[in-house]
Amino acid sequence: MTPQQNDITYVKGIGPVRAAALRNNGIHSISDLLYNFPFDYLDRSRITKIKELPKLVEAGREVTVIGTVFRAETKFTRNRKRIFFLTMKDETGFLTCVFYNGIEWYQKAFAPEEILAVSSVPELDKYNRVQFIHPEFDRLKTKDEEDETDWNSLLHTGAIIPKYHSNEELRNAGLDNRGFRRIMKNVIRQHLQTVQEHLPAEMIRRQSLCSINQALAMIHFPKTYEERDTALRRLKFDELFYFQLLLAYRRKEIKGALTGISFKIRGALSTQLEQSLPFTLTDAQKKVIGEILSDMEQPVPMNRLLQGDVGSGKTIVALLAMLTAVENSYQAVLMAPTEILAEQHWRSISQLVRDLNVNVRLLVGNQKKKLREDILEDIRRGSAQIVIGTHAIIQEHVQFAHLGFAVIDEQHRFGVAQRAQLREKGKENPDVLVMTATPIPRTLSLTVYGDLDVSVIDELPKHRKPIRTAVRAENDKPKIFEFVHSEILQGRQIYVVYPLIEESEKVDLKAATAEYESMKKVFPEFSVGLLHGRMSSDEKDDVMKKFLIKEIHILVATTVIEVGIDVPNASVMIIENAERFGLSQLHQLRGRVGRGAEQSYCILISEPQYMQKQLITSSDRAAVYDEIRASKKRLQTMCETTDGFKIAEVDLQLRGAGDYFGTRQSGMPGFRVANVVTDYDILLLAREEAFTLVAKDPNLARPENKNIRYQFENVFKDLLSFVRVG
Repeated sequence: MTPQQNDITYVKGIGPVRAAALRNNGIHSISDLLYNFPFDYLDRSRITKIKELPKLVEAGREVTVIGTVFRAETKFTRNRKRIFFLTMKDETGFLTCVFYNGIEWYQKAFAPEEILAVSSVPELDKYNRVQFIHPEFDRLKTKDEEDETDWNSLLHTGAIIPKYHSNEELRNAGLDNRGFRRIMKNVIRQHLQTVQEHLPAEMIRRQSLCSINQALAMIHFPKTYEERDTALRRLKFDELFYFQLLLAYRRKEIKGALTGISFKIRGALSTQLEQSLPFTLTDAQKKVIGEILSDMEQPVPMNRLLQGDVGSGKTIVALLAMLTAVENSYQAVLMAPTEILAEQHWRSISQLVRDLNVNVRLLVGNQKKKLREDILEDIRRGSAQIVIGTHAIIQEHVQFAHLGFAVIDEQHRFGVAQRAQLREKGKENPDVLVMTATPIPRTLSLTVYGDLDVSVIDELPKHRKPIRTAVRAENDKPKIFEFVHSEILQGRQIYVVYPLIEESEKVDLKAATAEYESMKKVFPEFSVGLLHGRMSSDEKDDVMKKFLIKEIHILVATTVIEVGIDVPNASVMIIENAERFGLSQLHQLRGRVGRGAEQSYCILISEPQYMQKQLITSSDRAAVYDEIRASKKRLQTMCETTDGFKIAEVDLQLRGAGDYFGTRQSGMPGFRVANVVTDYDILLLAREEAFTLVAKDPNLARPENKNIRYQFENVFKDLLSFVRVG
């Protein structure tokens, strides 16, 4: 398809106004239209009759009704708030749809006798009559369309109907669901044949895939759900194949094309450190250290992921490896995502190596000019043997004399570009160890970190006791405070975490600043501190130092303490509005306690009435029901297990891969249709094809692979600065 042929104005039904609206929403070409897939389908061959709705209320599932607009009216409550009522009818009865928001728009939206498909979760009003609240609706036919041809009628009903995302700008241009279906039908009819097949015929046959033309036709207008699934399988394979191809090239470049540092494993410094530790390394730590040192001996750059649950001892493993680099006269660097975590690493590592004559420097953004210049000069000369810092380390003016080993902590908070920039700070392709306390299910490790070797610390230190976790309600606060009082009297310290810094009129959640004042009144005999992200680095450091030396008994905080704060004396973690936190985040917060030998506790305070309020006002009630179920599952999982890998699997199932790390931070593309949780089998097939292809035809020069190269360079053009094809 030539650039001219790819212009959206070549599509029947798209004039200047629609073209402008589409371009404003990221759709610039016919190819963009073809890959603008439906987000859902409406099976209008299976429609619920209105008389059947009462028996479906308890199921709590979304259903679809097709009916005629009978009456539309606005009523006022006693306090003069407007509510819009839309009454529909079919041959079996009447249904009322209630709208609390956007009244002006809805008053103009419906015409008498217009035929609509409305979808919502049915529920009962105070008179035990079934109603839909803020249903999603789709226009099927207006009075002006009574003479439509059979083809157009079938486009909007009587089959499996695609549903497309729209917004006010697109709707004003006539591109609501009906408008999208019309132009997509024209795109399929007129332009589908211009799309070239990019996978070799042999690969298509081997993987039992349909052609790309068939897939694009069936994803938009499937005759059956089997056709839709056939199309999805091909499109999912494409997405996963090209991303695995990217990983194959990254791995090839690091393992094959680059020469690394071959370290001599002497072990004097690391042995001295290990002997000075007040604890014994676990078997898992020893195994992982062996894997890392084996990599360091090789003449190719190490590219290894170190997974370990909260408190499993990843930092000491990384330090032992860094000391090996120092013994070989190289510098080592540790990059952390936040200043507070970098500062903690600096304090703890400096303390551990205090008797080893190793110079450890801290480089963060918020430092005085004279101190910063001294640190930068120390790094340039090479006298800074271990450098710890934030992304400030990868700034252009930071120059290392002999960087040989780089550690990236909490890798999921950094992007692909930052990992590459850190490696480029070394003149000899330094070894890279990326660490995460977020256990990664195997499905994601093959996707986000598919170019890395993986080590896992799957064992906690022997002296650690499992943290006891319980869910409590707001009215349990008096008993909770009694328990907190008794723990402090025994010499323990307490975290209390809130999801917000300051109160918001829009969000009915606890606020850290307000609750800080409240806690001071509840516990006047104890010292209460406050920690949040808006505080300056010096302020945060001062609060944490006071908490570390036990001058603060209760630390009220936001999620700024989620990662890395290590206070072994803290024994209780209280999380307010726990239903509002993600499962991985809850697990990370819980990991701030249980780091000493004493029994520790995590109390999840959940008061989900705010979700009941959302059910009244939300335009997407099904989504609210889903979130209620998900929040219950998150809290239940926290109480059932402290195993980070089990928690990660549940979290991945609940959130999906796109939200698990965040597409942008992980370097993982925003897959349109693939899901690495549910499509693991396809992922494995795509990975095998991609890695085999790079091994056999690294330049993608064979005739049957030229279309793959073209597609690859278009799909991943934003990431190709980090790989070379061939």
